[in-house]
This record gives sequence, structure tokens and C-alpha cells, in this order.
Amino acid sequence: MEARSRALAALCVTEIVSWGVLYYAFPVLVSAISRDTGWSVGAATGAFSVGALVSAGGGIVVGRLIDRHGPRPVMTAGSMVGVLAVVAIATAPTLPWFYAAWALAGLAQAATFYPPAFAALTGWYGEDRVRALTTVTLLGGFASTVFAPLTAALLGALGWRGTYLVLAVVLAVVTVPLHAAFLTPPWRPHERGADTEAADAEHARSVLRSPRFAVVTAVMTVGAFGLFATTINLVPLLMGRGLDLGLAALGLGLTGVGQVAGRLTFVPLVRRSTPRLRVAAVLLLGSTGVIALALVPGPAALLIALAVVAGVGRGLSTLLQASTVSDRWGTRAFGRINGVFSAPVTLAVALAPAGGVAVAGLAGGFPAAFLVLGGATVLAALVGLVA
Repeated sequence: MEARSRALAALCVTEIVSWGVLYYAFPVLVSAISRDTGWSVGAATGAFSVGALVSAGGGIVVGRLIDRHGPRPVMTAGSMVGVLAVVAIATAPTLPWFYAAWALAGLAQAATFYPPAFAALTGWYGEDRVRALTTVTLLGGFASTVFAPLTAALLGALGWRGTYLVLAVVLAVVTVPLHAAFLTPPWRPHERGADTEAADAEHARSVLRSPRFAVVTAVMTVGAFGLFATTINLVPLLMGRGLDLGLAALGLGLTGVGQVAGRLTFVPLVRRSTPRLRVAAVLLLGSTGVIALALVPGPAALLIALAVVAGVGRGLSTLLQASTVSDRWGTRAFGRINGVFSAPVTLAVALAPAGGVAVAGLAGGFPAAFLVLGGATVLAALVGLVA
């Protein structure tokens, strides 16, 4: 197996574990955290959002570091920071400590989640990047499928603190050695030199200042907020419909199956559509599932099926995010351009958990919130189509 293939296989595993531990475990554990500590669900969710906010800002720096040094040292260090962060979360004695631990987790997210993996694969695979990106996100989509039910099972036996300690061990024994041992393909997307560096910087500035970049980034940011705010708040929506925690966690987990199904269709979609049409189609599909969840009261099987539909849209949106920059502006200076592009999208994801709760409070419940967020995603799709 060539070095690129080994690196791709490693990233497929580490994305599942990184997302599972640093993201999908939290919505399953947040109610138990609130009950055990006395912190409100909103306060605890705020810490989670702080982590994602740090991740958004950190992603800009991570993109530049990957352009210069390659993904291996950046992603290996990110995994190590992630282990320390999860241990700090598990042992947090006070709410400020909890917030600080999640801020540290945000640094780990910036260096281990999809954007650095996308930069790595785009640099290694070049024109063949779509299949590599599809593969890593296809398998990464199983993160919620694996870790939401696993987290619920560990919670019953160990409590939330014990669960996070077990997950820290999983993160340490899987992601650190895989990043260190297998992200080894040569990292020279361009011949380096003063002239090349200057040309790359000028290309990046030209792209980042363009109105087209601003519109595309805004559309993807609004779409990301709508799809992530609903996914991360799916458990309370389903429990409000009468499902117990285990079944609601299963519903969240099965959105991963939807994500995988959506990503399987991405390569054919690329062949048959323009970038503009892809944006509109993906966001409209995701919003259909979200709006249906807002309007349908049951039964449980139908609600879970609709959650899978919403997962299809979100799965496609991840690949859309991965390919948006390279489809429009090529792969030159990809790390720094994609880092800036990903920052507001990641910020939207950061605000999504607490934002979804806030929208539910203002709208009068999670069904109404899903309707509002689905409508916002439809609007983003239309802007992407006509602007």
C-alpha cells in the first residue's frame, strides 16, 4: 500500500474517533452533567460552544501551519492536546474549569477535525482529491453511529466523568499513534522558495478579498448553522416527542448512517452538477428533513427515518465544505484559504448547540426551532442559487 493510501486509511479511523470523543459524546452526556453538577444545560452547552469558537479561530492558524509544515506534526500534536483536554473535562471541579477544558478541546478540534484532514488530502491527492475526500468523510460519518450509543452505554455504568476518562484513553491509543506513524507522504504541494511564497500569498489575498468568496462563505455558514443546530439538538427534540434517552441517542446515531448514504452520492453529483447547483441541492435536501422533523409528531420510527434524511443533507454538506475552495479557486495556498473559509463555518457550528437551545427558547420549543432553522437553510440555498 502506497504512503498516500496508508495516510488516507489512518485519517478514516482518526476522524471517527476524534469526532466521536470531542463532539458527539457531549450531546448524550450533557443532561447527566447538568444533573450531577447543578450547572444548567445552557451553561454546560455554552462551554461546548466555547470550544468550537476556539476551534474556529485556531483553524486559521492550523491552515497556515499545515501549508508550511505538513499535516503530520500538526495533527499529532492536536491529538495529544485532545487527550489532555478530555481528561480536564472529566475532572472539572467547577464551571470555569469546565469552560477552560473545553477551550483546550477547541484547539484539539482545530488540529484534528475535517479541515486539516481536507488540507492534507487535497495536498497529497491534487486532482484526485474528490474520491479521497469522499472516502474520509464517508467513514467519518460513522462517528455518531459508533459513539452516541457507546457513550450512552458507558454513561449508565460509569457516570459522565468515568465515561469521558474512558474516551480519553480511546483517543490516546488510537489517534496519536496513527497520526504519528502514517501521515508520512511527502509534503511539497509546490516547490518552496521566496517567489513561490510571495505568489501563494498574493493568490490567497486575491481570493479572500473577492465578493464571490464572501457570498459563498456566507451561504455555507448559514447552512452549516441550520444543519448542525438541529443535529446537535436532536436528542431533546426526540425526547420531547416521547422517546426515551436510549432511543433518542439511537436516532442521533443513525443520522451518521444518513451522512454516509449522502456521501456515497457525492461523486455522481459532482459529475452532473455545477458548484452552484450542488450548494442549492444539498442545502434544500438537508432542510427538508429538518422541517419534516419540526412538523411530524411521531411515531418513533418515522421520526428516526426523518433524522436519517436530515443526516443525508448534512453528510453531503461536509463534502461540499471540503471541495468548495478547490472547486472554485484551485489548490494553491489551499491551507490558508480554506482556513479562512472554514473559520465562519466552524463559528456557526460553535454557536449551533447553544444557538439551537436559544432559538427553541425564543420560538417556544424545539419543534418550532427546527422550523425556523430549516427555513433559514432554505433561504441560504436560494441565495446560493441566484446570487
